[in-house]
Amino acid sequence: MKFSVLSTSIVVGASMIATAAHADKWSDQFPHIKNTGDIPGECSYESMSKKDYSGRKLTINTHAVPVMGEPTALHAEQFAKLTGAEVDVIHTPAGDLYSKAMIPFQAGQAPYDIVFGFSNFIRDWMMYLEPVPDYYVNMRQMQDVTKSHIDVASWDGQMIQFPIDGDRHYLKYRKDVIDNPEYQAKYKAETGRELRVPRTWKEYGEIAAFFNGWDWDGDGELEYGSAEVMKKDDLMYAAFFSRSVAYSKNPRTPGGFFFDLETMTPLINGPGFVEALTDWVEATKYVPPGGINFGLGDEINSFGGGQTLFSFSWDDAFVAAMEDDSPIKNKVGVAPLPGSDRVWNRTKGDWDNQFNQAPYIVWGWAAAVAKKSKNHDMAFDYLCFFSNDANHQADIAIGRFGVNPFKKSDFVPDIYVERQGWDEEIAKEYTQTLLDMEEKSTNRVFPLRVPGVFQFTSAVATGTSKALAGQLSPQEALDEVAADWEKILKRVGKDNVREAYAVGVALEDNLN
Repeated sequence: MKFSVLSTSIVVGASMIATAAHADKWSDQFPHIKNTGDIPGECSYESMSKKDYSGRKLTINTHAVPVMGEPTALHAEQFAKLTGAEVDVIHTPAGDLYSKAMIPFQAGQAPYDIVFGFSNFIRDWMMYLEPVPDYYVNMRQMQDVTKSHIDVASWDGQMIQFPIDGDRHYLKYRKDVIDNPEYQAKYKAETGRELRVPRTWKEYGEIAAFFNGWDWDGDGELEYGSAEVMKKDDLMYAAFFSRSVAYSKNPRTPGGFFFDLETMTPLINGPGFVEALTDWVEATKYVPPGGINFGLGDEINSFGGGQTLFSFSWDDAFVAAMEDDSPIKNKVGVAPLPGSDRVWNRTKGDWDNQFNQAPYIVWGWAAAVAKKSKNHDMAFDYLCFFSNDANHQADIAIGRFGVNPFKKSDFVPDIYVERQGWDEEIAKEYTQTLLDMEEKSTNRVFPLRVPGVFQFTSAVATGTSKALAGQLSPQEALDEVAADWEKILKRVGKDNVREAYAVGVALEDNLN
């Protein structure tokens, strides 16, 4: 029943988009939406042009250019032209986004009307943010957002962040290699195994190692097995969680992935996480030279530029590979994150020897309005305009923007075929993979959203980077992380963290 309702929504969304897919007076003035023209809605170009914010100023703190910073500035310029508002956009490095907002929040100040950050900041920031008004929550544009991303933007049923982005990690691969009969025969002859999209992380490693360090695409340069985010303090903890979910998210042991919700004992040094970190240490042998220091931008450029066979993270590297000027456009594919042939059962204290797979609905970009802002009306209109259907369709086609699908109508293959020139099979594979993670899986992991989240994830980055560098064994590294987590729990307050963590566990255990 749930899928039928969703399918109906998609059909409605596709129909709405198809009828509006033409150039118009707005695309003449704003070429960014040249593929669709304006699309009717509460916050369309036409609707915003009827607002008058002359003489008023909106101040926005966002990320550095290009990821999220570029679309923030672009839509600010458009919003200013349409409404007469003055919009001041301030760009901040990712590592400073949290404190740049939190410090003035705690001092009772409101230097920014809108703050951009990561969705997992929600618990720490929510008391300083203005909840999204009912008008926006109930509008047609918002009804197109998937339930997963309504949940991510909300706390205990109240929408706090305005949905502008949707994120999950998945596998990206070179279709022209995996589907190549010549390479399939070569791989079979030399390994005795089938060359296919990897089902497990072990298989991922075997194939990546085989295709590491030789010119398999005939461009005169060496290619490598995998591009991954391994650089400390540059989102590498999220890559580690993606490698961990298959070994550690057991649907038969509800009650927490990061902690045991009842006791708040950290689970981060359990056998499942150790197995994942052991795989990750092995992966340092099949990444490009310098790959152990790759941040997100490097991963996007490496896979998106055709340097590696595999990658896994957010959509950006795949979208970059599918842009018109990419040498590998229509040569890449997507699949769910690899699984594992066994998953740790903490209740039994032993492995369950059966295939397991779990999507990681990783945190993504989020934006919200400061409670103390005197421009709530203008600020919410800006965010609504940012994510209107025309802007959104244009933004998700540009890899460096960092805006990824979060609307039901995003999962219609035809929009990628007709507007972006994607191969039909690839478009179907992409949309179905994302849709299945969003709406069909019941064994998902959501991001950690608790007080002190920055401290918890920093500890993971510190510990795992020591293992990748060979300074500690995987078990030693994660024992160190677990000890740090115990100290953080003591500082922040175990009950305080438990109360917040219970909200995320309820999502993972499908209790909502």
